[in-house]
Amino acid sequence: MKNIRVFKDIDLDFQVHPVTGDVGKKIGDAAIIASIKNLLQTSKYERLFQPRIHSRLKAHLFEPLDNITSAAIEAEIRTTIGLHEPRVDLTQVTASPDYDAQGYNVSLSFFISNRAAPVSITLFLERIR
Repeated sequence: MKNIRVFKDIDLDFQVHPVTGDVGKKIGDAAIIASIKNLLQTSKYERLFQPRIHSRLKAHLFEPLDNITSAAIEAEIRTTIGLHEPRVDLTQVTASPDYDAQGYNVSLSFFISNRAAPVSITLFLERIR
């Protein structure tokens, strides 16, 4: 029988659990997905005492909306997840410009440790106005 780890992280929305009254938690795939989104949104020096944990993704969003920037975004996502999320084996990253919405459609595919099925998520990255 395989030993499958169950990943748990605190829910960063700080929703209160209705029964226990404690802060809620994310479990399984939801914990990993929340961790990835959090990593990609973290700028340098936002994490106290952990200045190396960050992504330069926000800086790319102020570059021209084109395929060159898309490639830079893909590379930054690969680097950030590769360095800071050891529970994930990233298989595919695609970023494509959305000229009408002034942002990038990003899709990620990855395998979570000890899981056979791949997980896919999509994100929309845009400048904060």
